[in-house]
Amino acid sequence: MVDQAWYRKLHWQILCAMVAGVVAGLLGGPAISTKVGWLGTLFISLLRMIIVPLIITSIVSGVASIGGGRDLGRLFSKTLGYYVLTSALAIFAGLLAVNLIQPGAGAHIAGAQAADLPELSAPSSPVELLLDVVPRNFLAAAAKPHMLSVIFFCIVFGMAIAGLPDEPRTFLVKAFDAGFQAMMRLTAGVIKFLPLGVFGLIARMVGETGLESFKALGLYMITIFVSLTFHLFVTLPLVLIVLGRIKPRIHFRNMMDALLMAFSTSSSAATLPVTINSVEKKVGVSNRISSFVLPMGATVNMDGTALYECAGVLFVAQVLGAELTMGAQFVVVLTALLASIGAAAVPSAGLVVIFIVLEAVNLRGPEVDVIVGTMLAVDRPLDMYRTAINVFSDSCGAAIIAKSEGEAVDVEDPAG
Repeated sequence: MVDQAWYRKLHWQILCAMVAGVVAGLLGGPAISTKVGWLGTLFISLLRMIIVPLIITSIVSGVASIGGGRDLGRLFSKTLGYYVLTSALAIFAGLLAVNLIQPGAGAHIAGAQAADLPELSAPSSPVELLLDVVPRNFLAAAAKPHMLSVIFFCIVFGMAIAGLPDEPRTFLVKAFDAGFQAMMRLTAGVIKFLPLGVFGLIARMVGETGLESFKALGLYMITIFVSLTFHLFVTLPLVLIVLGRIKPRIHFRNMMDALLMAFSTSSSAATLPVTINSVEKKVGVSNRISSFVLPMGATVNMDGTALYECAGVLFVAQVLGAELTMGAQFVVVLTALLASIGAAAVPSAGLVVIFIVLEAVNLRGPEVDVIVGTMLAVDRPLDMYRTAINVFSDSCGAAIIAKSEGEAVDVEDPAG
């Protein structure tokens, strides 16, 4: 297979668009906003367009395809419990880092003030949160969109499909899976226009605020990088040791091929064959475990994506000078955890899902779109890194669950 020319690779296109946007903004000044800023606005609208159908098809098809049976139910419970645990730990790592480093404090990315924002929303009690999560009208919740309600309905609807007799269950699973495949294709198509969107958004930002914004973006990148690194080299190794009695050094070595593949492709789905091969041939997990845990993980286990969504939303709030209370931050954590389930295993899908978490605390408006757009410009290396973490977390889950089922895994160092 011939290597793709450098100028056809997305990360180089984004870099070129970013440089071109800076030059256009410096030369054009504020006037450039009306001339090319619409490109960024259009791209953000395309991202928002695919959110609801992507979440619906992804979650329903993923949950409904689990099926039933006592052994499968036990395996599903262990897998889901592990994925919820590691995603929650990743989110709290991002939350802690953003609150400590404050990358968006005092930044002037969009020239917005807290007064420009709608009133931030957060439930006043667990009962109110529960009432907010359960939709009275699913279509109204999807149209608003009230994403916690949409996610909740999709999960319980998928569970209902999983409990149907074989014939209707198979029909519905295939239908929603086909819809999910179509949405993944559409998402990948929208992401191809990312360089144009980045150009328009960066040109607008630099034209209005100059180069000052890049200081905040640099600090934002450092914050995300530090959070992801902590999760990869501290949290997940501790989980391996505590839950599986597995040596992290050996597991890292065994999974190196999959990690490099994930980093280079930015896609958990594209890396899945390599992940399965490494987990079965090097880690020693049986096909019975790996064929269930890893495909499910590529769909619903997005540690890096969940961390990014949570930290990104808090960064947006800090830039706008908006104070997120503990209640609002809890909603961010819960929504990021649930929304990461619906993140398609394609490059930069986290860019789509972050709007779900923003909507959960009523952070919306043109200023928010501009800030998120500037975040997209520096997102490619972060996306590559968090994809590798997603895949490594999947492999840790497969090894831990296999160990709990009595299998011997990671017992010898392959280099030895």
